[in-house]
Amino acid sequence: MFSLVYPPDSSPLIGRPISNRDELLPVVEASGIVTGMAPRSLCHGGSMLLHPVVNLHIIDRGERLCLQKRSASKHTWPGCWDTSVGGHVSYGEQPDEALFREAGEELGLYDFNPVFLGAEVYENQREKELVLLYATILSEVPGPLNQEVSEVRWWTFAQIRNAPKQAFTPQFLFEFERIGEKLLSLL
Repeated sequence: MFSLVYPPDSSPLIGRPISNRDELLPVVEASGIVTGMAPRSLCHGGSMLLHPVVNLHIIDRGERLCLQKRSASKHTWPGCWDTSVGGHVSYGEQPDEALFREAGEELGLYDFNPVFLGAEVYENQREKELVLLYATILSEVPGPLNQEVSEVRWWTFAQIRNAPKQAFTPQFLFEFERIGEKLLSLL
């Protein structure tokens, strides 16, 4: 597993929360050392502050990957297929806590055994994330539980490779190219 190392005293706040509903995220080094905290809006607003996220890839014994379709109301990549479960690590939280919280919130999934696959930095034009990659094996596809996820279904690796690239989030494609073989090695 991967752990964040929080400082013994409170971390400096980078920027200011825009509202009480603006989640505070840890600002980290790639090693997991927490150097501060910042509002989610700042982390996603072009500041390029490195912040951790957890992504869970669910695979079945038939070599199919469970993907979620982002709802049309999502701010980024609406209607695109994405990793089974994904979300931010909140300030003060450890990645495994965030993983189970997100799996429960998005899919009602609480009983699973995650395998840590590694960490990598993913960067686009507006953000920079330390992506902590996990996988688990399940036989049934869980169902979406909130307005963030519009659909969940199994995809074969061939279906993913043959589908138009714009059907998926860029981050999912980035991860799939790097960990596809690792996922199959779990079976």
